[in-house]
Amino acid sequence: MSHGKIDMVSLFCGAGGLDRGFENKGFRTVWANDFDGDACETHRGWSSAEVVQGDIGKVDFKLIPRTEVIAGGFPCQGFSLAGPRKLDDSRNILYRYFVKLVEKKQPKVFVAENVKGLLTLGNGKIIEAILHDFAEKGYDVKPTLVNAADYGVPQDRQRVIIVGIHKDLHKTFSFPKPQKTKVSMADALKNIAPPERDEVCFAPYSSRYMSRNRKRNWNEQSFTIPAMAKQVTLFPGSPDMIKLGTDKWQFGTDGETRRLSYREAAAIQTFPPDMKFHGDLTSKYRQIGNAVPVKLAETVAEEIYNIIGA
Repeated sequence: MSHGKIDMVSLFCGAGGLDRGFENKGFRTVWANDFDGDACETHRGWSSAEVVQGDIGKVDFKLIPRTEVIAGGFPCQGFSLAGPRKLDDSRNILYRYFVKLVEKKQPKVFVAENVKGLLTLGNGKIIEAILHDFAEKGYDVKPTLVNAADYGVPQDRQRVIIVGIHKDLHKTFSFPKPQKTKVSMADALKNIAPPERDEVCFAPYSSRYMSRNRKRNWNEQSFTIPAMAKQVTLFPGSPDMIKLGTDKWQFGTDGETRRLSYREAAAIQTFPPDMKFHGDLTSKYRQIGNAVPVKLAETVAEEIYNIIGA
């Protein structure tokens, strides 16, 4: 604890959507790590944390401070081909370091964010193994599938939030009920200036992109903001797409069609409007798409603060 804040460590921090949400609700990131140099620079631009770029496997855990919260989102590429105990797949090494750090530092709470598909990989055996691994380290662990659109984010984005509460606390974590009112893209983008050309990805549209509708309207929530610039969905002011047949669409002709700019994507991810992202355009889109929406992170943080902040 320091200055009335609850200290936390952030693994795979990226641009810091998760961290910003937590900091808005009474926490302070004191140490953060990511492999992406641009993401680290972005994080340093708004955070007072010590941000360490590089492979977490090469970091001496003795140099990572002991805090009350450890948070992050571990990649899961190796889980899809795995059986229930294939968590040792070489591609899942980042997951193993997350578990190891939790075991060594014994925070009061840990938080991990992941994709919806984690719940069904290996017919559910993967998530069972993950929960078992963390439970063995002394935690009551609960995964919750949520849609960010239910918590102040103008975007349909389904993610699994895994929260572990140390068993010594004898507390439980529960997500609050979804908010009754959803935020629209019109609300999110009303103060975002028209983009400069270098703020929008104008790469060719692939056949995969044209296989389905890519546009939501102003009064709706955006499709999920992806990390790949070429897959970013259309600005809501673009003409409606026209369905030609199964898995085949075309753009409308009554106006300009373009993707969301990276600044518009950031607003939909509920980053503050003055947020500065480092790197080239592809890197900016990647950082934004990989992030936990700030408002969703705030929801998680508020509940955790209620558990350990009193």
